[in-house]
Amino acid sequence: MIVIVRLLAVGAMLAALWSAPAAAQGTAVGVNVINPYVLSVADQDAMLASIHAAGVRVIRASITLDAKGVDFAERAWQHGLSIEWLIYHFGGYDPFGQKPLSAADPQQFRATFAPILQAIEAKGITLAAFELGNEINLSGTNPEFRPPHPNARQLSLDDLDHDPEGQQVAKGFLQYLKVMAVLKEVRDHAKLNQHTPISTAGLGTYDQDDGPLPNWAKGDVVGINTTLRFMRAHGLDTLVDAYGIHVYPDNHEGAAMTAARKARLAKYDLAECRPPGSTAGKPCWVTEWGLTNGATSCPLDDASRARVTREMMGDFAPYAKAGSLAGLVYFAWTGTPGSPPLSSALWRCGALSESGQAALDTALLR
Repeated sequence: MIVIVRLLAVGAMLAALWSAPAAAQGTAVGVNVINPYVLSVADQDAMLASIHAAGVRVIRASITLDAKGVDFAERAWQHGLSIEWLIYHFGGYDPFGQKPLSAADPQQFRATFAPILQAIEAKGITLAAFELGNEINLSGTNPEFRPPHPNARQLSLDDLDHDPEGQQVAKGFLQYLKVMAVLKEVRDHAKLNQHTPISTAGLGTYDQDDGPLPNWAKGDVVGINTTLRFMRAHGLDTLVDAYGIHVYPDNHEGAAMTAARKARLAKYDLAECRPPGSTAGKPCWVTEWGLTNGATSCPLDDASRARVTREMMGDFAPYAKAGSLAGLVYFAWTGTPGSPPLSSALWRCGALSESGQAALDTALLR
């Protein structure tokens, strides 16, 4: 009887996880959870319970390659949450250190990743997606670039072929694809996650027309579109099911800003996203997006941000309806545990903010 009840519970949870509104074409709407491992198990459970109570069924989180990671994945699953697994370090690659992407070892990745996936599957867990890396097209998280500096520039496809810095970045991208091939092979031989989608690293949103990057860009970058076009020319679309994209729009109100946000999505952020089955391109997972609210007092005045959030959900809607937006994951639920909430956080003043309600409302994608 206990086994039957557990099977029924798992079946109900799977149905809840994947029964998205037809109008949204199955777009997975969720939130980022930042470094939950510094919390006690009791505090992790309290956070996971509050996320589930908000209607969330997908979280983007790292799963550390040890027993703590497996335990967190299991408890998230028990709370009705499926993890979009951000695989942050792989094959020895250190996004913030001295070992660059070009030095990532595919076989080291296999040796560390495959046993953890097996341990997760032994718990009966199905994941929402695999995401290999984070913002590998930006100097701040990819040591292939020269160190961050003023007068940053955006490297072109031609730079990736002929410029010394660009050639080094390209070398890293090609090694990244070798690691991705191992991820696909391990995924394809999994028992429960054989069809779990694989996404590229979430790519930072710095694309723009010719000219210098804005002052707040502290280092060189390769734009989203350029990164994807380079990797596609070297076999990316045979390895992934989706492209990971990050979208951080300006949150000021007004007709001009409304038009600019919509135009940017079409021209830069989501320009390479395609519906499933397309001959050129893949659907996108927006694995980070967010709008800021710098207020520090409670109760939170969130009306302006909420209006822009609803507007942004409406901007995402055509992509969701077309099937070219497979996932939409807000950054973030709160922030690093023990630190003040991020200005973009949805959980503020001990409750889900008005913006949070909008960012998680799948009806707005219809």
